Amino acid sequence: MMNYQKFFIEEQSKKENINNMSCSISSISYCPVKTLSFQSIETCNVKKDLGMINDRIFAFSRGVDLEKAKSMEKNPKERKLNNLLTLKNSPALNKYNFTYNKNRLSLNLKEKELITISTDIYEERIKLSEKLIELENSLAKPIFLLKNIEFPFFDTSHSNNIFNSISLINLNSVKDFEKKINEKVEFQRFRGNFYIDGLDAHEERNWIGKTIKINNISFKVEKNIPRCVAINLKPKTDDNSLNLLQSLKKTYNHFDMGIYLKALEDGKINVGDRVQLSQ
Repeated sequence: MMNYQKFFIEEQSKKENINNMSCSISSISYCPVKTLSFQSIETCNVKKDLGMINDRIFAFSRGVDLEKAKSMEKNPKERKLNNLLTLKNSPALNKYNFTYNKNRLSLNLKEKELITISTDIYEERIKLSEKLIELENSLAKPIFLLKNIEFPFFDTSHSNNIFNSISLINLNSVKDFEKKINEKVEFQRFRGNFYIDGLDAHEERNWIGKTIKINNISFKVEKNIPRCVAINLKPKTDDNSLNLLQSLKKTYNHFDMGIYLKALEDGKINVGDRVQLSQ
């Protein structure tokens, strides 16, 4: 009984400490095309069990025929990371960016628009794929632009435990990592949706299995985010000279940075919203 009381008191103390801190959303980003783009926004809509609206609703298949690509587009269980263009298998794409607005998708390089298409027109999707191959001939071919609004191309939508997710990065955890390895670490390398400030470094790891509230919207904290070699790429370049993945393992004895959330309610999240531990 005494052990239970001690545990309860400790948990309550943690909750009070977190809720008394000025922990809030510092910035919000979403990625219209899986792994290949990020747009900063001031506010976003989230949907229960889906995640952030328009996040990762597109992806490019890689090295599979059209029939297989269509199957991957419809069914998350048919998706394998190696059959999708990612920074892990195609690091040259890190210097490009995609922007999405009102069903129009643009491919950009250094703020210059290279091509814009209507995503509802199949022929234009093909044109975009051809343009990407023209720019980067080393890509595994063929490639096809896929779209799925109901089950986007989240990293967690082609795993054994399939769920739609939102990623949260604690900026103080990134700063702690940066300090320990004595290297500049851009937070954008971790490609998060929500970046938060005002929380002790790595405290988010204690949230696994719990519920947090942002702007009175509940999110289940599902798991830590295991990282891959994509974090070695400096934002908007193909420079991978800094081996951050190895440094993560050496520094913390794991490859994690950030946590996955699952939206339990519909609502709107804004930059500046407080983040509170619910249970």
